[in-house]
Amino acid sequence: MSETEPHVLFVCTGNTCRSPMAEGLFRVAGAEGGFMVSSAGIAAYGGGGASLETLEILAGRGIDLDGFGSRVVDDTIIERSSHVFCMTRDHLDTLETRYPEQRDKFHLACDFADIEGEVGRDVPDPIGGGRRAYEEVAAYLDLAIKGILGFLRTEEGPPVE
Repeated sequence: MSETEPHVLFVCTGNTCRSPMAEGLFRVAGAEGGFMVSSAGIAAYGGGGASLETLEILAGRGIDLDGFGSRVVDDTIIERSSHVFCMTRDHLDTLETRYPEQRDKFHLACDFADIEGEVGRDVPDPIGGGRRAYEEVAAYLDLAIKGILGFLRTEEGPPVE
């Protein structure tokens, strides 16, 4: 990663459902923006795969997470990230406590969702909720990513057409 290339990090708990889904969706939505993207978890088991439901939702959109392996947030990952988007307020609070000197790069993902009542909300944990819960997460993330891309393009320069 170059010093000028923005690196977006999505963070959830286990890095198997929400953050890998966000990583895949963002990779496609922001493909023309020159952004690096990755994901990690606050309490991830390193090397695990994304959940079946996450893979199915992404595959339905033509997105492949080939080679994905879950990983836990650490000093190096945070240092290399220019922008960190957390799925919940608890994730945000955890990162702010662990890395207070980096707090300016931490954001709540749904702060960028442009629908009434969604700003500042958590992206719900879909585990145990079946396919419908994962589809709801994808809908939240679609809205959040649209707003995140607008924010990043404004911050990093003009939008790429």
